Amino acid sequence: MALESTFRELCVSVANAIESLETLRVMLGDKPQSEAAIVDGIESAMLAILGLLHEANEAAAKALKCVEYPADLDRARRALATCQERCHHIEQQFSAELASYEKLSELARVGSERGREWLTWSTALRQDIEDCRGPLHSLSLALSRCWHELAERLGMTNISVQSIGQQIKVPSSVAADVETKGIT
Repeated sequence: MALESTFRELCVSVANAIESLETLRVMLGDKPQSEAAIVDGIESAMLAILGLLHEANEAAAKALKCVEYPADLDRARRALATCQERCHHIEQQFSAELASYEKLSELARVGSERGREWLTWSTALRQDIEDCRGPLHSLSLALSRCWHELAERLGMTNISVQSIGQQIKVPSSVAADVETKGIT
C-alpha cells in the first residue's frame, strides 16, 4: 500500500474514534436528572480521552503532510510517534476508566437501583462504551500499518558501504541526485 494512503487511513481512523467518543458524550448529556458519582467519573474519563484523540488527530495530520511530496520521513516518524503515544494513553484510559469490568458493573448496578429511566439510560451508555472498542481497535491497526509502511520506505533508502582500502568516487550528477532525496 502506498505510504500516503496508509497515513490517510490513519487520519480517517482517528476521526472515526473521535466520532464514536462524541456519540458517547451526547449519551452522557442525556442522563436522567438525578446525579451519580459514576457518571461524573465516566464523563471525566471520556473528556480526557477526547482531548488525547484530538492531539492524536493533529499528529496524524502532521504525519500525513510529512509523507506527501516531497516526503520528510524523519518528521513523519516523529509525528507518528506522537500519535502512537497519545493512542497508547487512550487505550490505557479507555480500558481502566470506561470499559473495565468494575466500571461497567457499577453502571449496571446504578441503573438497576434507580429505576426504569436510569436502567434504560445505563444500558444504552454501556452499549455506547462497548461500541467505542471497534474504532479504537481500527485506530491501533492503522497505526501499525503506518509503522510498517514507514519502516519499508526507510529500509529502501539504506545504503551500506564497506570499504577495504578502496576509494569510492561518486559522479557529481549522482551525488546531487542522492542529496536532493535526503540520502547522505
